[in-house]
Amino acid sequence: MGIINSSKTDPNKILPITYPWAREYYKSGIANNWVPEEVSMQKDVEQWKSRDVLSDTERRLILWNLGFFSTAESLTANNIVLAVYNHITNPESRQYLLRQGFEEAIHTDTFIYCCDTLGLDPDEIFNMYKTIPSIDEKDTFVVELTKSVFDPAFVTDGKENIQRFVRDLIGFYVIMEGIFFYAGFAMMLALKRRGKMIGIGEQFEFIMRDESLHLAFGCDLINTIKTENPEIWDQAFRDEILELVSQSVALEKRYAYDACPEGLLGINPDKFALYVDHVADRRLERLGLPKIFGVDNPFPWMSQATDLSKEKNFFETRVTEYQTGGALTWD
Repeated sequence: MGIINSSKTDPNKILPITYPWAREYYKSGIANNWVPEEVSMQKDVEQWKSRDVLSDTERRLILWNLGFFSTAESLTANNIVLAVYNHITNPESRQYLLRQGFEEAIHTDTFIYCCDTLGLDPDEIFNMYKTIPSIDEKDTFVVELTKSVFDPAFVTDGKENIQRFVRDLIGFYVIMEGIFFYAGFAMMLALKRRGKMIGIGEQFEFIMRDESLHLAFGCDLINTIKTENPEIWDQAFRDEILELVSQSVALEKRYAYDACPEGLLGINPDKFALYVDHVADRRLERLGLPKIFGVDNPFPWMSQATDLSKEKNFFETRVTEYQTGGALTWD
């Protein structure tokens, strides 16, 4: 039996559990349940309408991140439903994929909620992948990397096809969710640390918490396929992955300089770029690959910013305490 290409597995039978780690991700996802309407946006609306609170740089940064994430979450959901789920034959892994698909829908709904609440033009936000070159480049990179897996005739038989499937998983789990999301996370949480757009910042915390689980599941999925199909993990394929990660880091840095060219108080685009280097090395380590950049985390506060087990005034906001997954590493 295997996590892919298992003719002995009936995907309709959840028991017995073959991969307990997949089941645990599903249970953690359920415990982390949230919806955007639970987050108050009153102060965000006041700050957005005021001409004295947010600078033009900050407004641009907020709009660009809403624009990038609104499209990226949809691309990721489509990949899960149309490609990954179809080729995973293990039922408990499929169960988590269904949960992840639901969470991607919640994330997309978050950006609808933000647009509606702030009175933004949805056409402007949801079409930024067409109008902003650095957003288009990131989306196109992942789509081009993974589009062969969407071929209805594609199967995961044989070394080359399994490598193509793993390349798809790396494209969405490691590059899109694990690298392309993180400069944006840092930007939005940097604003929240300064008391600006707290509601959007809190929703980005929730999204980051979900994405950390998605990333961890994706890496465990990739590593399981590697273990069960060791022939795919040859030097040429490892070198290809290192090159893809290097290219993705360059694209994310370009976006960071583009979205925040003037920096924020105490934070500049160079630090965002260093953070992308640090994050990429962490992703490579998770796949058993060597670091490329060797950069320390320039934003140690990111770990604190995403620790949602905190006490809050009940009359000011909801308590954002999760039941499980407290040992996750955020950066």
